[in-house]
Amino acid sequence: MKTSLLPRLAFGLIIGLVLIYLMLPVLIIVPMSFSSTRFLTFPPPALSLRWYAEYFGNPNWMQGTRMSLMLGVLTVLIATPLGTAAAYAISNAQNRLMRSLHMVLMLPLIVPIIIVAIGIFFVYAKLGLIQTLTGLVLANVMLGLPYVITSVVAGLQSFDKTQEMVARSLGMNRLRAFLTVTLPQIKASVFAGAVFAFISAIDETIIALFVSGGQYQTLTKRMFTALRDEIDPTIASISTLLTAASFLLVLLAMSGQKKEA
Repeated sequence: MKTSLLPRLAFGLIIGLVLIYLMLPVLIIVPMSFSSTRFLTFPPPALSLRWYAEYFGNPNWMQGTRMSLMLGVLTVLIATPLGTAAAYAISNAQNRLMRSLHMVLMLPLIVPIIIVAIGIFFVYAKLGLIQTLTGLVLANVMLGLPYVITSVVAGLQSFDKTQEMVARSLGMNRLRAFLTVTLPQIKASVFAGAVFAFISAIDETIIALFVSGGQYQTLTKRMFTALRDEIDPTIASISTLLTAASFLLVLLAMSGQKKEA
């Protein structure tokens, strides 16, 4: 009994240490965002909402926030239907071509983001898409597609395909059968993919450094630029808000999937 208990305790201890290591930056940044001092200090000598007020009262930060939110929404509106269609085709096809296509669509998750960003920059330089909203949206759609595809493929694997086949045998075409039979039953998976695509778009920094600028400068790029000049506690408050928003969206996506299950 004791022999079997010891490995489980050791495994639990290792998992706990890994979680603490992953959560440590958040546990430090959040208190620092409420600091009353001009510089980042931990622990903060006194608590204040000064830097949150600075963020919401600064037009440059608000411009970057609006840009990031717009980018996230446009990414979701494009990546979600494209990713859902691709996942449906991949799930229903058995040939090698579709498996190869699946691998190609997953490449943005595999290839280092700096290499992707450099490639996008050189392509955009030739096409004139640097510092444009179109260029930013297209780049983030490419990064968001793998999340949608992965989530929807997982949802389709748990779906009984015979239901759609019955609908088609009764006279529905494939599109109508998908919209009326399949989609309502995998909507939680589609929603989860859309949430992760949105989070990917608003949090992405590396590609934004290469292709965004001017009026189309995202919040994450403004944060990176601000860090080069001065370590402002406003960065900590923005980071806390982004982390909280991402965490809440992930919880929302997970709750939707649990209801579907």
